[in-house]
Formats: sequence, C-alpha cells, structure tokens
Amino acid sequence: MSRSRRTVIAIAAVCIGLVRLTTGMPAAPADKGKLAFNNLCRTCHSLKEGDNRLGPSLYRIVGAKAARSSDYAYSQGLRQSGVTWDVATLDRWIENPESLVPNNSMKPYNGLTDAAVRKSIVDFLQNSRDGS
Repeated sequence: MSRSRRTVIAIAAVCIGLVRLTTGMPAAPADKGKLAFNNLCRTCHSLKEGDNRLGPSLYRIVGAKAARSSDYAYSQGLRQSGVTWDVATLDRWIENPESLVPNNSMKPYNGLTDAAVRKSIVDFLQNSRDGS
C-alpha cells in the first residue's frame, strides 16, 4: 500500500471517528432549548418581531404583558388576564395553558408535562432576546 493511500485512509478514519464522537454527544443546554422550541412551538410561533403565525410572535416575550401586540387577534381570556410573561408564568403556560388562562386560543395544544423540557424552552426564550 502506498504512503499516500495510507494517509487518505488514516484521514478518513479520523473523520469517521469525529462524526461518531460528535453525534453521540448530548446537546448543550442552549441547543436543547432551541431544539425543543423548534419541535414543539415553532409550527405556530416565531421569535421574529411581528412574525405572527397561527400563534403570535414570541419576540422578547420574557417580561412582556400578555396580548401586547395590536396586530394579533388574542383570545378575550388572554387579553383580560393581566399576565406578565416571566419565567414562572411561561412555565405554567407551557405546562397547561388552560389552567393559567381559561378559554385561551392555544387549542389543540394541551400542555407539556416534562418539567425539564419546559425549563429548556423558557431558558431559550429568555436568552433569545434578539429574535434569533
């Protein structure tokens, strides 16, 4: 076997090993939140300012008043709720929207029981202040 062929084989083996190593590694906490948001929330919500979809934009949601945007048709229950979206209220909302604000428009979403996943989503929302 020639030296150049052995070099190519060695480089290929290292690349394959790196791919196996990195794909088996757990996601970083921020990545877990982004992944959870993308899998569970992004169908209806965006983090871009003014990008309302089936649900309203969640741009800079942490610290905001519920139903704050004039260009989205919120449910009457949410408009009258007086809720400010902090870590605790977002967690309660993601867990069970109906228990926090009855007669909201989050149907058919029924909530998320996994506290760790909820926390990762809330952390992601809290750290995504720039709409990314």
